[in-house]
Amino acid sequence: MSAKVFMPLQSYIMQPTELLPPALSELKVPAGFAVTRIAENLGNTRILALSPKGDLYVTRREQGDVLMLKNSGDTFAAPVRVASRSGMHGIAFYGDTVYLVTVKEVFTAPVLEGGNFGPLKMIISDLPDAGQHHDRTIAIGPDNMLYISVGSTCNECIETNIENATMLRSTLDGKKRVIFASGLRNTIGFDWHPQTGELWGMDHGIDWLGDDVTPEEINKIEQGKRYGWPYIFGNNVENPRLIPSGKLEKSEWRKTSVPMVLGYTGHAAPMQMAFYNAGQFPEKYRHNAFVAMHGSWNRQKPAGYEIVRINFENGKASSVAPFLTGFVGPKGQSGRPFGLVVDKQGNLLFSDDVNGAIYKVSYKGDEKASATPLVQTPATSMQKQAAQGSGVPIAMLRSETGVRGKQASKLDVSSPAFENGEKIPDIHSSYDQDASFELSWSKGPFGTQSYAIIMEDPDARPVTPVVHWVAWNIGKDITTLREGLQKQDRLVDKAEGMDGMMQGQATTGKIGYVGPKPPAGDPPHHYNVQVFALDTVLDIPPGANRDTLLKAMTGHVIAKGRLVGTFQRPDKPVKP
Repeated sequence: MSAKVFMPLQSYIMQPTELLPPALSELKVPAGFAVTRIAENLGNTRILALSPKGDLYVTRREQGDVLMLKNSGDTFAAPVRVASRSGMHGIAFYGDTVYLVTVKEVFTAPVLEGGNFGPLKMIISDLPDAGQHHDRTIAIGPDNMLYISVGSTCNECIETNIENATMLRSTLDGKKRVIFASGLRNTIGFDWHPQTGELWGMDHGIDWLGDDVTPEEINKIEQGKRYGWPYIFGNNVENPRLIPSGKLEKSEWRKTSVPMVLGYTGHAAPMQMAFYNAGQFPEKYRHNAFVAMHGSWNRQKPAGYEIVRINFENGKASSVAPFLTGFVGPKGQSGRPFGLVVDKQGNLLFSDDVNGAIYKVSYKGDEKASATPLVQTPATSMQKQAAQGSGVPIAMLRSETGVRGKQASKLDVSSPAFENGEKIPDIHSSYDQDASFELSWSKGPFGTQSYAIIMEDPDARPVTPVVHWVAWNIGKDITTLREGLQKQDRLVDKAEGMDGMMQGQATTGKIGYVGPKPPAGDPPHHYNVQVFALDTVLDIPPGANRDTLLKAMTGHVIAKGRLVGTFQRPDKPVKP
């Protein structure tokens, strides 16, 4: 008998001694650039944002507020507090409205004539609990949708809330949101490439695996993709210390994971990120990205404490290197960069949350400023991703589910919870318990090797049909599923013969059954629960979506049937 033995890597807790704020001469930038300090003694300065008028705003996590530094030409006026809520961190502007995010809430407020904020209105109240990573960040995409980064609760664990370790995408009113991408341990910094409109971010690697393990990851973040955490990191390397739920092998999880595009020094701690789409810096800096590196606390030789530049070629990250250094040396650290933004004049502004300072990096050299015309970040990429799988017939009516052979066979699908065409009980909706209902079907014809389920709502808008459940590799001898199934990639229930049943992504990005949730005011929606008998067992990755499942099913459907249930938003829903 043999067993795998994992040798622990040596790790350290080593945060450099804090020194006085650095002299400007100690901060090193490329030739031709100059650094000035434009504000100091501000407290715990974190995320920076500029209003359309050019006023500078900074959130302070420890103070739980937002300061405004009004633009007065080449300088900024003394700070004024404009909002205050516990845990306030992320900030973004959309016209004359500001968006603010705390650990669990998203607020909006009107931006008044003088730059102050009007009353705060809460539009989201139920973001996941934070745990280890409570620094929520927020941005408005080129598609006029709200993107919220939600970090993991832990260093490495199996999250109980599927919205942790994700990038969320929400409507501007906060009423509809989905998991845009998952497996992102803590992507505080993200932005859209000015030319391609694609979303890029820099994710924090796992701690306690060694000084140089794991790298900080530069990722192109796309809808429905998984980025590995907590089981996979970097270039799809397996984490030796954690076992996936549902008895999945890490090799199976690796198939679903998108490897990083580039890596950077482990534990450097990437924070706010911004693409340079301005005219002051030389041409070679245009459409590059800058990231503030907060600095390590758990490696023997400190890393980070700097601003890095990610070079992009033809829309893809090609290299990353320090741009501004000098906050750390043999004697200790004199500051920790955090927030970062590019102002209307093309200056790079960044915050130091240890000393409460804000710095400006300007170009004063002989190289000509970029002559390339400024571009507006296109919305096409994000809109195209959001429209994937929309505007198509339900699965039953698609060519991929055409029944093979001359003799069409029908499955009789039923549920003790509701009759065909009747109302689905509230407990099975996302407004209540969100529990899957008991489901039965008649046995498939000779040659049936497995069953698959796709539940869709063709009455939803603007995405239609909305997918509520995707499942496959249900055993050939199974014709009933009990109520309240586990929401995970692979089920393990040998007693009921469901060991090995796989579940994929709903439109919301969640795994497993997602109950009906039509908006207020809509007439009853019709939920089509479609069951397919297949002549094979499918080999597709965990967490696959409906379209991946349909592609794999093509040519293998030998019988199908459906049950239709209706649902309308309750007058008094248990959950919002």
